[in-house]
Amino acid sequence: MARLVMKFGGTSVANIERIRNVARHVKREVDAGNEVAVVVSAMSGKTNELVAWCRDASALHDAREYDAVVASGEQVTSGLLAIALQDMGIQARSWQGWQIPILTSDAHGSARIEGIDGSEIVRRFKERQEVAVIAGFQGMHKETGRISTLGRGGSDTSAVAIAAAIHADRCDIYTDVDGVYTTDPRVVPKARRLDRVAFEEMLEMASLGAKVLQVRSVEMAMVHKVKTYVRSSFDDPAHPNEGTLICDEEDIVEQQVVTGIAFARDEAQLTLRGVADKPGVAAAIFVPLADANINVDMIIQVISDDAKTTDITFTVPEADYNRAKTLIESARDKIHYQSLQGATDVVKVSAIGIGMRSHAGVAAKAFKALAEKGINIRAITTSEIKFSVLIDAEYTELAVRTLHALYGLDKA
Repeated sequence: MARLVMKFGGTSVANIERIRNVARHVKREVDAGNEVAVVVSAMSGKTNELVAWCRDASALHDAREYDAVVASGEQVTSGLLAIALQDMGIQARSWQGWQIPILTSDAHGSARIEGIDGSEIVRRFKERQEVAVIAGFQGMHKETGRISTLGRGGSDTSAVAIAAAIHADRCDIYTDVDGVYTTDPRVVPKARRLDRVAFEEMLEMASLGAKVLQVRSVEMAMVHKVKTYVRSSFDDPAHPNEGTLICDEEDIVEQQVVTGIAFARDEAQLTLRGVADKPGVAAAIFVPLADANINVDMIIQVISDDAKTTDITFTVPEADYNRAKTLIESARDKIHYQSLQGATDVVKVSAIGIGMRSHAGVAAKAFKALAEKGINIRAITTSEIKFSVLIDAEYTELAVRTLHALYGLDKA
């Protein structure tokens, strides 16, 4: 007998028939003698609808009331799944975040989990063999008693946090894909599903464009060492595929140099030319961006021949491009730059793999291959287990396919 958390995303619970399909997946685990907690998202498209209602009601709405509204989507799904399970003869009840409780910070709309008391859920496992159906994405700020939400993708984070709190043997994240692939199969048809991925690799993939798991959920799984599977809810409930296991590095016997290729289309580039090369200039550029919660990724600085001026290039999320540009323009008197250039038709392509730690020349090999394809690199960043290049958007698919083949990822 095992204790597990099963999480189902919006497409998995998009309508009543899919909710019944989810119930069949849950029943399989219950019939196997497992103790099961289920975390559900809102039905596909429902959260967007609720957000739109808030914006229509008032452009400057109260964040606390916003959370009260958008958290209702998961409440509906949890109740419907509990009803479907009961109809199959399974003891089940729904739980809202505040009932458990899942305690969070007061950053409404993007709260962080601070503590979970899973004792009542565990007691009901033992005394009633009851399935806990939990509304994901939400919690409660203890001091105010107000409902809070965890931000987009927060149900993944809820699931992993609950798995840690109830000491689950594993956490199964069910989505519309059957695991983590070497890259997007829509771009590279030969992309392969990975049997295992290290936490660190998954963290990089999630932050660099792979949409399978939310970054915070991977962070939490890594910190609490929660073995996490990515599986498909559209598999036959009686005979599902294993999916991909996200686990510790030491649990992976054979480590490839490169595990996967990720890409992010939502990047924008800003370049300041003729910046005075003196102390404090970098702070004048990047501190206001940080204060505005604009994430800066790649940064390149090139000093001119006279050593008096420099050019600085950096990237920001495309959604923050106009804000970042406005902030830089408003600080022109402090920065003393000659011109500001920008581009939104760029893409970040990344290669990730824990095997890079012990292999030299991995990135250089990629730079040569891209050059042979006529792909110009605008910017580069590296870490211990990944490197990223910024290129023109029109070369995205060519670059991804080139790197995928270069590292042998299309071979079984």
